[in-house]
Amino acid sequence: MVKEVTAKKLNSACFISQKVKEIRQAVGDGTAINALSGGVDSSVVTMLGHKALGKKLKTVFIQNGLMRAGEPQRVAALFKKLGVKVEIIDARKEFFAALKGITDPEEKREAITQTFYKKVFGRIVKKSKAKFLLQGTILTDVDETKAGIKRQHNVFEQLGIDPQKTFGYRILEPLIQLRKDGVRKVGKALGLPAELFERIPFPGPALSARVIGEATPQQIETVRKATVIVEKILKRTKAFQYMAILHEDRVTGMRNGKRDFGQQIEIRCWDSVDARTATPTNLPFKTLRKLSDEILKNVPGVVSVTYNIATKPPSTIEAV
Repeated sequence: MVKEVTAKKLNSACFISQKVKEIRQAVGDGTAINALSGGVDSSVVTMLGHKALGKKLKTVFIQNGLMRAGEPQRVAALFKKLGVKVEIIDARKEFFAALKGITDPEEKREAITQTFYKKVFGRIVKKSKAKFLLQGTILTDVDETKAGIKRQHNVFEQLGIDPQKTFGYRILEPLIQLRKDGVRKVGKALGLPAELFERIPFPGPALSARVIGEATPQQIETVRKATVIVEKILKRTKAFQYMAILHEDRVTGMRNGKRDFGQQIEIRCWDSVDARTATPTNLPFKTLRKLSDEILKNVPGVVSVTYNIATKPPSTIEAV
């Protein structure tokens, strides 16, 4: 059982000191590796790991084809300024091959998990000879997986899965006692720029968690374009999280006076503290119209834009 450290009771300096010590003791004379996605959790664990291990930690960004527009290069450049070298690994073909024909949300997550940990990352770990994987699992990931709400891609030991036996390396999870608000506090204390520690959460399965149905390269590109618009317009709202979701069903629309059987984008925008519960942000109708107009104008094939007004629970922050 993981003992929670709430953001209110968290002493960031003591927490960092303790975790640096634990990471050093665990790795010893060996080496560790971690995958940086640019999200809050992975960014914080990357800085924590480099504080503890320096050059004994190898950091990679796995380009799975499911990320935001320009994300790998942008994140690598940000961390270069922080003194952390990030190697970008192109694995797009492997991930899309694994996702081909899969429509069930949990099966998609499992396909990404297996492709990441067993195939792509397993290969990188073997090549690097690292015996430890540093990972940004947080308490909410564990809670949602154990409760059966949704299987988070980075939860193993809590489900009785031995990563050493399954994948060939041991996983270190220094943030597992924290929730998102606590992770942000640690990120700030580590000296991360606000652009990183204040970033809205982004799911491990990336944009595949925002495509209902099969996550093909075309569907991912559609939701990627919508994501650029949603994040640009809602950035100033200070909401906890906001996103575009691409629906599977097609809907009837009209363009140039003719029937256009097209796609539907659902926008979600949440107010929350730790992601356990959330309420839809009360956005002005003018903002909703702007979102709709921009998406319909700039994302090919979309004829309908909706806004989610359900709370969490019973809804979840990500659609799938």
